[in-house]
Amino acid sequence: MSGYDLTGRKALVTGGARGLGAGMAEALAAAGAAVVIADIAEDLGKATADALNDSGATAAFVPLDVTDDANWEAAISATITELGGLDILVNNAGVELSGLVIDLDPADVRKMLEINVLGTALGLKHAFRAMRPEGPAGTGGSVVNISSVAATIPFPGISGYSATKSAVDRLTRVAAMESGKLGYGVRVNCVYPGLVPTEMGMKLAADMVTLGLWPSAEAAVGDVIGLTPLGRLGEVGDMADAVVFLASDAAKFITGAGLPVDGGMGM
Repeated sequence: MSGYDLTGRKALVTGGARGLGAGMAEALAAAGAAVVIADIAEDLGKATADALNDSGATAAFVPLDVTDDANWEAAISATITELGGLDILVNNAGVELSGLVIDLDPADVRKMLEINVLGTALGLKHAFRAMRPEGPAGTGGSVVNISSVAATIPFPGISGYSATKSAVDRLTRVAAMESGKLGYGVRVNCVYPGLVPTEMGMKLAADMVTLGLWPSAEAAVGDVIGLTPLGRLGEVGDMADAVVFLASDAAKFITGAGLPVDGGMGM
């Protein structure tokens, strides 16, 4: 397990106030990293950071709207000031708005494009600027982007979300190539989480009923489990463990990769 030791590393987790992001922040802290929670939900984000501090970890909160370039610059700067550097960025902030293609809502798609695609791209931009040799952190590092099993399967009712999470996969690979070619010293990978029964995951199941695709949320979840060789939904810890691995020296020769953490659903 020595390869998973993140002692001395400094991490920033977007969308870290709740759900998968909070679990990822907790796992990074448990592995020894100091963690900054970045989120638009200030009260919840501060509470999550306080809970980590109370558990003996080093944690702080910074407000961040991932769609805003200047916000990113300020959040990265605040993180480096607070923690003394930046080695790990987890681009977790995201939104899922269900809808049939025939009823596509341009406002919903724009929101997902802004948060899921632009938000991730800006995170990469500012992580690279901070972590490259001439940057204020300057020691390289690891970026882990959070895609989705939705990028790999034709699940109905989530065309816009699937498209944006597929874009996260492509961003990951191009960014990894640029970092390598230009000597930034930053590895870039992504994770494809399966369905996890967080608030967001359960809303998705309920949306499938509203759209007329399944008779009940339980039936939708049952079919997802039926499509999953390991026979269960994902857990927050499953996703968090994958992030810790990709951020750690155990993955030091891995970049430009997409790691499915979906129980086999997307294979």
